[in-house]
Amino acid sequence: MAKKIGLFVAGAVALLVLLFHLGPLVGLAITLAVLYYAFKKCLKAPSTLGKVVWALIGCAALVASASNVPALIALVAAYVLYVVYKKWNGVKDERVVPEADDPFVNFEKQWAELQKHYS
Repeated sequence: MAKKIGLFVAGAVALLVLLFHLGPLVGLAITLAVLYYAFKKCLKAPSTLGKVVWALIGCAALVASASNVPALIALVAAYVLYVVYKKWNGVKDERVVPEADDPFVNFEKQWAELQKHYS
């Protein structure tokens, strides 16, 4: 019961932090998209003037994205919400191990089951 209350409080705080930093998060996403687009256009520009213009646009987008550093707090809060969600529902990270087609491995497994069953 105390674990659920702690998870609820942690989730509520993380949700509030995420909501308060939603603006910088959107701004960071937009400026990083502009930066990516400017970088791609700069590489494909045929003229030197085009490369300079796209490089200046990229520099402006880089400065604008650096001003959205509080968005990193929102990303951490989103991760905390994800972890709280997984712990709340009891979701475990189980990895499925594929069955081996090796007949000797299957024989050993079946032999162990027979030994356990008849012992």
